[in-house]
Amino acid sequence: MIMERSKPNLAVLALLFLIGVGGLFGFAHAQTTDGGYDKALSPSLAKVASSMHSTIRTDLAEAAEGMSEADYAFRPTAAVRTFGQLIGHIADANFFFCSQAAGEKSPSSENYEAVTSRTTLLKGLKESLAYCDRVYGSTTDATFGKPVRMGSAPGVPPTDTVRGAVLMFNVAHNNEHYGNVVVYMRLRGRVPPSTARALRSK
Repeated sequence: MIMERSKPNLAVLALLFLIGVGGLFGFAHAQTTDGGYDKALSPSLAKVASSMHSTIRTDLAEAAEGMSEADYAFRPTAAVRTFGQLIGHIADANFFFCSQAAGEKSPSSENYEAVTSRTTLLKGLKESLAYCDRVYGSTTDATFGKPVRMGSAPGVPPTDTVRGAVLMFNVAHNNEHYGNVVVYMRLRGRVPPSTARALRSK
């Protein structure tokens, strides 16, 4: 989550209100997505995880590309991350969760959330998504339930779980933060990629 308790930002609240009201009166077609459940769901849990990852990874990669250097320094309020920090956080999390699911050392030692360069952040995000592509792609229904022990993280102890659960958690985490990304893009006058693709297909 990026939003913390702080003095309300009226511009942000107004935008969110308009988006919500627009949904009641037909203008929220601009908030649609092309990630339908008919394309994602199947009897195979491994395929479902891979399909859901494929959808959100495309959204994140295209959104990151669509924001300028100035946009990367933008933050809606002082209490939240900049757009660049948000992208860096997503990249760090992808490397962490996918390496934990695979039971191997992360290929990245970079703290991307501390990086400010758009070029470096884009590279880090793309590499994290490509790494996850490999881990999701190599997961089968037989290995989906393979036991793994999640390493500790700040404030989080080691956790026993299974490979597929870690991968689904990563999908949920990426979707959570894509919701943040959408708000940042709208505040900067940009159309989120999931919306743009859906509108082009109509």
